[in-house]
Amino acid sequence: MEKDIYKTIDKPSKETLFKEKGSKFFGYAFPVFSEDDVKECLEELRKKHHTARHFCYAYQIGVEDFQYRANDDGEPNNSAGMPIYGQIQSFEVTNILIVSVRYFGGTKLGVGGLISAYKTSAKITLEASQIIEKTINIHFSLKFNYDLMSAVQRVVKEKNIEIVKQKLEMDCEYVIAVRKNDAEEVFNMFDNLYKVKIKAIK
Repeated sequence: MEKDIYKTIDKPSKETLFKEKGSKFFGYAFPVFSEDDVKECLEELRKKHHTARHFCYAYQIGVEDFQYRANDDGEPNNSAGMPIYGQIQSFEVTNILIVSVRYFGGTKLGVGGLISAYKTSAKITLEASQIIEKTINIHFSLKFNYDLMSAVQRVVKEKNIEIVKQKLEMDCEYVIAVRKNDAEEVFNMFDNLYKVKIKAIK
């Protein structure tokens, strides 16, 4: 059975601080779902740390098709963003943005030192985050008459299905979220209630 669970965070982490030869690295993790979310989080941090020089970050969005980006923000190539992204991969989390804000302490760390410092900053930030597991869900729309309500509700209860939204007018419309591994079985259960119209929503 393929994996239909992923790890993420549902609220920002506590601020973490890592110090290396006078340089300070403030670490943050945010739940994000789009590039706009990423921009908003970065703007907030730039206001908060308006004298910091580097806002290095990496993010990964998506649960099956991943979109990711790593940004060194003025540090030497691949010395900041990629080490941060490496920690996102090693903790196997997604829909997450990790930012490490650096204040230079007067001593150069060199590329090796930077890689190690950004990696450590990301690691302690992830350790300070509350990582949760979520299921990969498929959404279906259901349309049916009132006389099928109890039959539909029985399947919903039995399969522990989440009703995302419902519209009860002349007839009933549900949008349901079903765990990916159960999707085919649930589809067939509703499809076999011959008066229920079910279709997958992208």
